[in-house]
Amino acid sequence: MASKNVETLRAAHESWNKRDFAGVVSNAVKGLAYTDHGRNITLNTRDKFKEWTEGWAKAFSDGRITKPQYIDAGDIVVAQFTTEGTNDGLFGSMKPTGRKMSLPFCEICHFDKQGRMISGGCYYDQYTLLTQLGHIQPLAVAA
Repeated sequence: MASKNVETLRAAHESWNKRDFAGVVSNAVKGLAYTDHGRNITLNTRDKFKEWTEGWAKAFSDGRITKPQYIDAGDIVVAQFTTEGTNDGLFGSMKPTGRKMSLPFCEICHFDKQGRMISGGCYYDQYTLLTQLGHIQPLAVAA
């Protein structure tokens, strides 16, 4: 049986898939500290984190978290999943390309004794993402 913290993170991911952004942050503290390591963005409140999750959904309106796996480490949960979607909205300052992406993510979240997320961060390959979206060209491989 999965721990309360695993279930909290799983519910947040399911909420994102349903575009229930209030549900994404419902079990996070107001002072949540979260880092998007791929874009080197640090969010220092629950509201900023919510805006960040909404930004991903605006950039990929059909985006989904798929194939999640959760590792329970007590007050820390490690999640590995794939995010898939079509870039049909602004992604930061980049215009939509209409191209699809499928990208592995690793997310590490820390919970307090009440089961609320207090900090976290995600890791993904920004180069692969920008290549899939057509914003940069793949490097030529020498033969």
